[in-house]
Amino acid sequence: MTRLCYCTNVHPAEDLDGILRQLDAYAVPVREKLGVPRLGLGLWLAAEVAAGLASSPEALRKFRAELDARGLDVITMNAFPYGGFHADVVKLSVYEPRWTDQRRLKYTVDCVKVLSELLPDSAAYGSISTLPLGWREPWTAADDKAALESLTELTRTLRSASRLIKLAVEPEPGCVLDTVADTVAWLAPRVDSEYIGLCLDTCHLAVSFADPLETVRSIEDAGLEIVKVQASAALHVDDPRAARAELREFAEPRYLHQVRELSPDGTVLKADDLPEALETLPGEGPWRVHFHVPLHAAPESPLRSTNDVLTQVLNTVSSDRTIEVETYTWQVLPDRHQQDLVDGIAAELAWADGRLRLEVP
Repeated sequence: MTRLCYCTNVHPAEDLDGILRQLDAYAVPVREKLGVPRLGLGLWLAAEVAAGLASSPEALRKFRAELDARGLDVITMNAFPYGGFHADVVKLSVYEPRWTDQRRLKYTVDCVKVLSELLPDSAAYGSISTLPLGWREPWTAADDKAALESLTELTRTLRSASRLIKLAVEPEPGCVLDTVADTVAWLAPRVDSEYIGLCLDTCHLAVSFADPLETVRSIEDAGLEIVKVQASAALHVDDPRAARAELREFAEPRYLHQVRELSPDGTVLKADDLPEALETLPGEGPWRVHFHVPLHAAPESPLRSTNDVLTQVLNTVSSDRTIEVETYTWQVLPDRHQQDLVDGIAAELAWADGRLRLEVP
């Protein structure tokens, strides 16, 4: 059965009391609005909170009881942001610490311990998404070796966990593992595919201009698994020269918004952030921008979303995958695109459930 959830990295709280308050304010009303007895969560915990829960069985039991009382099921975790994900300026700091740093390993091990206890008894497995090693610069052969050693150590933890938990490496533009092709090439000869596979973020996939069906096939052909899909949509504009004013509305200061341009000769041109793209890319071909836009509310023309990529992926992947709606950018959308967060999350989940024939648990 496909498991549909929403990612709680949209909420800024980084302590347990704050997390529960925000679940009361948003997740419970979303569940009630959808009219379902249980709502799936893709839980994000800052590293300090994850460490506290992992080290205290009693605190972990109490937290699960609080979730159960609210009708909330943690079916996956997002361990990409380490902390400070809602700071005024995040940008490149979201890629720290890298997989070369023991803090990244410790954080992920803590999340394995937490998810092993929070995962519903009926779940076949749990998943934890993580960053694609780190930002691409600087990255050396020594870094490559250190990252592999950390992933090997994590695999030992996964093999001994009380529940089956899988790590899902998430390709992202600008990182060491920029594309799905990069990620497949790096992972396939190095990791145990029973425990480590891919998180396929459909916004990131769309930004790369890769063919969705060929991408899914390439992962399977390499003997790797799509452990989970992050259902997300990027900004697309056919004529960026004519849409500069509309694009500038999305050039906000908190998050990095990588841009790719598909030039007339098929070359993909790159810029690390939207303000840079507006200054440096020629604009002779369509742009895709790493800005997660709501699934149910496409931006107005001349902009549009890449929901077509999302639809193709979800119509292709195995029906038992975890599907995590991950629109973390609600608070930084341009003013005219804002809406109530409960209404927005519920509408995204309903859109996914109705349009993609998924099931809200």
